[in-house]
Amino acid sequence: MSPAAELSERTLARAGLTYLAEPGDPALGALLGICTPEEIVAAIKADMLPGTGPGCGDSPASRAALERALGRWRLRLPQLPSGAEIAGTCRGGIRLVGPEHPDWPGGLDQLGSDRPYALWLRGAADLRGSSQRSVSVVGSRAATGYGAHVAGELAADLADRGWVIVSGGAYGIDAAAHRGALATQGITIAVLACGVDFPYPAGHAELFADIAAHGLVISEWPPGRRPARTRFLVRNRVIAALTCGTVIVEAGERSGALNTARHAAELGKLLMAVPGPVTSAQSAGCHRIIREWGASCVTRAADITDLLSPLSAPDPPAVGGAAAGGAAAGGAAAGGAAAGGAAVGGAAVGGAASAVATPAGGRGRPATASGRGPTSPAWDPALPYDDLDADSARVLDALPARGGAGTSTIAVDAGVDLDTVLRCLGVLAGYGFIERGDDGWRLRRPG
Repeated sequence: MSPAAELSERTLARAGLTYLAEPGDPALGALLGICTPEEIVAAIKADMLPGTGPGCGDSPASRAALERALGRWRLRLPQLPSGAEIAGTCRGGIRLVGPEHPDWPGGLDQLGSDRPYALWLRGAADLRGSSQRSVSVVGSRAATGYGAHVAGELAADLADRGWVIVSGGAYGIDAAAHRGALATQGITIAVLACGVDFPYPAGHAELFADIAAHGLVISEWPPGRRPARTRFLVRNRVIAALTCGTVIVEAGERSGALNTARHAAELGKLLMAVPGPVTSAQSAGCHRIIREWGASCVTRAADITDLLSPLSAPDPPAVGGAAAGGAAAGGAAAGGAAAGGAAVGGAAVGGAASAVATPAGGRGRPATASGRGPTSPAWDPALPYDDLDADSARVLDALPARGGAGTSTIAVDAGVDLDTVLRCLGVLAGYGFIERGDDGWRLRRPG
């Protein structure tokens, strides 16, 4: 039996879709409602429309959009591994689950056509079982000492009560939540915006190894795929859908955690927030969602479990005698922001990058997760990054930090078709984000 034969045709097709399309692609989501993954992959390879249905290729505009989508997916065909290569990846400590798999968490189906095509998993924990009694604990990368302390205490106490902690693996609040759960031998799940074998941030390689040993590292992106700024916003819907509720520990007005909170609210999930010092800008987002979004104010693990328990199995007795209190909010914020880039935030999945936070140091200067983006203080385009449309933001994220890249390479990395990338490159050049050089398109140099 060949290695690929160990995986079903459906599994191989779903794996292929994660390589060919960006997660949250509305065209692919619509197609999966009328075609099987196998039919879609075969159609992409044959450069044929796989099928039409309500809202999917049944009108001239819809058909044109579907043809553009087919074009951008075909650009990635050279990157598609063979069945044997995918099977080899799945034997290397990584596995793939799709909606047909018994380990698929039912909460993701609430996303409808926006649900993941499949999930790549690193770790041996049961994803479905773990998600049934889980809570996401998220917040700012640039956490204060107060926020990191509260996140760690809450996560440790929740894990001690049998709750699984879900977060995004970033610096700041995310890392504190993961480490708090691990400190009590609890299960924690990191949802990444890159491949599960790509440690980002690099400083968390050891943390991700510990998470995989005691829980799971999961992603919609295939192994080897690098992070990009827009991918974090797409990823956040999975964090919200996977869990019974979301706790925002510390977040500024433009923190990416508010994007996760918005998804949780739209899905009807329980939304909670920890208050902070009224003088701290890092808690302004928490105060806002309590005041305007109806989030429940929580200051200890008991508050959270009281709200969540009706949504899951009853609380088991506390194990090991760990304190159940958690840190009460309200003390003065400690100094020392955690390491890490500026938080991104706010835009709905698939929408414009209009609510992405502006990194410290300049108007709209993208400092992307992939290490791409201008870094010189002299770099100041005519239009803020926040005002770019979604496709232009993806194209800008796809440019390398150093040197240039050709149009086709940028289209593949951004996950857009050639017509779209040409339009976006013109927009970005016009606003001063990029320039044409001898080695292709590159980020505009200062001066």
